[in-house]
Amino acid sequence: MSTALAFDTLTFASPMPGLESAEGFSLREVAGAEGLYALEIVQPRVRMFVANAAVYVPDYAPTIPASALEVLGLDAVSEVTVLVVVNPTPEKTTVNLMAPILLNPVDGVCVQAILDGAKFPLRAELH
Repeated sequence: MSTALAFDTLTFASPMPGLESAEGFSLREVAGAEGLYALEIVQPRVRMFVANAAVYVPDYAPTIPASALEVLGLDAVSEVTVLVVVNPTPEKTTVNLMAPILLNPVDGVCVQAILDGAKFPLRAELH
């Protein structure tokens, strides 16, 4: 399974919560860390890390809404790359399972889905 992704331009089909006015998204691989990426935004200048869920939380299987597939231009859930936002701290590293980024790995169109917080935590410890 190849997890290599890189996009000079990512297109969010709808704005990320909290970054509604952000412009200039890109995704680049973090050298030496398969499935780990830097999501960078030009304006405002922001960089966050996202991880391929298939690599870092392989048991994570959120229900992908049909509407998300439609927005991404995909026919099947198996075509979606699910990325989770990584929150590193000195004590531990967590990932956001409540709001994954769903990505069309062919054209870089993506959307952040907000899932049920009772089922998926905002800060799941990464092991």
